Amino acid sequence: MDMKQIIAGRIAQAAQESFEGCGVSAQDLAAMLEIPPDKKLGDFALPCFRLSKTMRKAPQMIASALAQKLSCEEIERAEVVGGYLNVFLKRGGLAKGIVEAVLENPGRWGSSEIGKGRTVCLDYSSINIAKRFHIGHLSTTMIGHSLKRIYDFNGYTTVGINHLGDWGTQFGKMICAYKKWGDHDAVERGGVQAMVDLYVRFHQEAEKDPSLEDEGRAWFKKIEDGDPEALEIFAWFKEVTLKDTRRVYDLLGVEFDSYAGESFYNDKMQPVVDELREKGLLVESQGAYVVMLDDYGMSPAIVLRSDGATLYITRDLAAAFYRHNEYHFDKCLYVVAYQQNLHFKQLFKILELMGHEWYKGMEHVSFGMVSYEGRALSTREGYVVYLEDLLNKAVEKAREIIEEKSPNLPNKDEVARQVGVGAVVYFDLHNDRNKDIDFRWERALNFDGETGPYVQYTHARCCSVLRKAEAFAQAEPDYGVITDDEAQDVLMLLTRFPETVRKAMDANEPSLITRHTTQLAQAYNKYYFEHRIMEEGDPAGTAARLNLTRAVRDVIKTGLYLIGVEAPERM
Repeated sequence: MDMKQIIAGRIAQAAQESFEGCGVSAQDLAAMLEIPPDKKLGDFALPCFRLSKTMRKAPQMIASALAQKLSCEEIERAEVVGGYLNVFLKRGGLAKGIVEAVLENPGRWGSSEIGKGRTVCLDYSSINIAKRFHIGHLSTTMIGHSLKRIYDFNGYTTVGINHLGDWGTQFGKMICAYKKWGDHDAVERGGVQAMVDLYVRFHQEAEKDPSLEDEGRAWFKKIEDGDPEALEIFAWFKEVTLKDTRRVYDLLGVEFDSYAGESFYNDKMQPVVDELREKGLLVESQGAYVVMLDDYGMSPAIVLRSDGATLYITRDLAAAFYRHNEYHFDKCLYVVAYQQNLHFKQLFKILELMGHEWYKGMEHVSFGMVSYEGRALSTREGYVVYLEDLLNKAVEKAREIIEEKSPNLPNKDEVARQVGVGAVVYFDLHNDRNKDIDFRWERALNFDGETGPYVQYTHARCCSVLRKAEAFAQAEPDYGVITDDEAQDVLMLLTRFPETVRKAMDANEPSLITRHTTQLAQAYNKYYFEHRIMEEGDPAGTAARLNLTRAVRDVIKTGLYLIGVEAPERM
């Protein structure tokens, strides 16, 4: 039950009755409908200025004609203010319709089959082998994870791809370091950090003995040439890295369908290079081979270096062809920081110049940078915040707050994990994805305001109310008791949730769901404090208020799920 669509349909019907051959559709009107900034101006407002061009009448005249024809079960009245048609809904009918629609679709309110039969590939997280998972990977991981859930929720087949950074001379250097100073058991025990320590030692030793650089390059050449020993060690490095990172992914609840990284495309690049040559797109420039993109306001894209080595874009081209052939995607999303804007513009333009129409389904989902407590992260300066450490610290801090506020809470460790991890994820997905984020503990773990713990606590509050309600006799709900302003605010947010989910998908913007779910929590808390939910002498009213609470609980849980946050039932 999407009230915006229903009201748009009613207005479209009124328009057809008032203006012969007007040709305006309910879909067009739904896109034009607005939520007035002040409730005194109605529940919906239609600006009629755009309609005046097609109908050739003054906006106020159009609004007046529509207002006279708008008489139906959902609409209380319609008023004209300037060129706006302001629509006021019948509150009792609205309450019953929305609450029962939500309760008939537990966990699925806002879902759709719009993507049925279509596939979306999502390239996100993309960790580097033999490097620790740091806070800079949080946004790509959680935006990608959330989008995967949002597309799933809308009927798409989704393919989550972790495009591992597992190619380059650094791996030859690591093998060289391991062969000289490493120990198998020490690396197994120490995990990624042990490999990082070996890599650091390699560079320290190479300053004294530059010939080590040649040895490192030689080992990487062995990887390229398929040397069994080099490949065995290289595969083991990947295995150790993924074992370490899996702890982080498990904490975040993140999974992937594919871990095909850069090395996977090593034998798949030549056909792409050959096609570029055949189509006259590959041009020699100072010994290298490039695709000239000057006509499109971009610098040349280097596909092959002068020594014949490939680059990121070569492998990304091969990956694009592989994904299209393997998954037959309708969309392919790259969740990568905005610093790579040029790279993806070049990638998509090359595919377009090659004549492959499916490039139109490819999109760079960019995001901003993450700083920590006001300070920019820098690997060179040694200021790195590792994600596993951050999440564990968040869980620890949540545990301390629970001990202070709810010492008798059962499953404290489990709830601390849900709240701590949820606070980090929520903080990351609360703002528009292209904004830079400064992670701060006092904001993230606050139980008041626009935070994960606040929304989770509201969900737990709804669960608590419903547990207490078990002692009350069930009655037929009287939805006439939830027509007050506070209840209407809650109901309007419930009815707008499906539209928010669709907008979040269309814009690849999880923060729209984060903010909407927060607004719903705020509206319910205001209702909770202004109205008594359970009244002994009012079983029908109590039943209606409890159903409203059930609907809120369900939609908050769904909203949190879509952004990758769990919803504890007790806090």
